[in-house]
Amino acid sequence: MNNETNDQRIMLLKKQIESKKAQLSKSTRFSPVTNCSLEVDAVRYNIQVLARPDLISLMVKLNSYMMSAKNLDVLDDYVISGYKVEDWIADIKARIAILSHKLEENRLKLMEDKLIKLLSDGKKVELELNEIESILS
Repeated sequence: MNNETNDQRIMLLKKQIESKKAQLSKSTRFSPVTNCSLEVDAVRYNIQVLARPDLISLMVKLNSYMMSAKNLDVLDDYVISGYKVEDWIADIKARIAILSHKLEENRLKLMEDKLIKLLSDGKKVELELNEIESILS
């Protein structure tokens, strides 16, 4: 394949990445219901700083506690570190969503950077000229 054909494919892929980035930017920010600091089994967790795998493990543990509380008909009275278990799970899910969003943003940025490196020198010059032209217009 020649440079022009590759450049066309690269520009098409770049547009797809920009479209995905635009969809991502519509996400909301993290607004927790809880204070984000909970104690489970004598261990204190701050869900603001936990990594995604740790958040998932903690959520699974809390879900098992929630299912047990439901089975025992004490869910309405079951509180962990001052908040209902459902609130903790909701906050953890929201935090995981934020982390997943950031991960996807980084992945798209990486792909976009790779595509730009693959462009021919002529196409890079053309894009720079177009950018300068649009600024001056």
